[in-house]
Amino acid sequence: MDTGMPQSPNVRAYLPLIVILLVMGWGGLFLLVNITQPTIWPRWLFFFMVVVGFTGLAMPAVVYLYQRFPSQPPPEQRVIVRQSMWAGVYVALMVWMSFGQVVNIGLAVLVLVGISVLEIILRLRERSFWRKP
Repeated sequence: MDTGMPQSPNVRAYLPLIVILLVMGWGGLFLLVNITQPTIWPRWLFFFMVVVGFTGLAMPAVVYLYQRFPSQPPPEQRVIVRQSMWAGVYVALMVWMSFGQVVNIGLAVLVLVGISVLEIILRLRERSFWRKP
């Protein structure tokens, strides 16, 4: 029964992307840690693989949250990917700061609040351009 209304996202639609991100991120991270020496380029590749791996790990959770708490308008695919990437960037940033022994709970919460505020502003901007079909 098609009502013409856009539906909430389904995990099956994102499954190929999730599998690709997980294999590239975690598989690449496994190979990187076991094969290379910790010089400058493998270290940056490490952070990139952390972002990719945690993006793939967060994507099913983001899709599930949009299924559980639907919004009007439903999110586009790029919104789901962007919000999953925020999780990957957050984890990579926390790992990077922990290497320098800079991270603490206050800074972690502050960065999380900053990313959340940025995402809220982006979603509000997208909603302001949305018109009912």
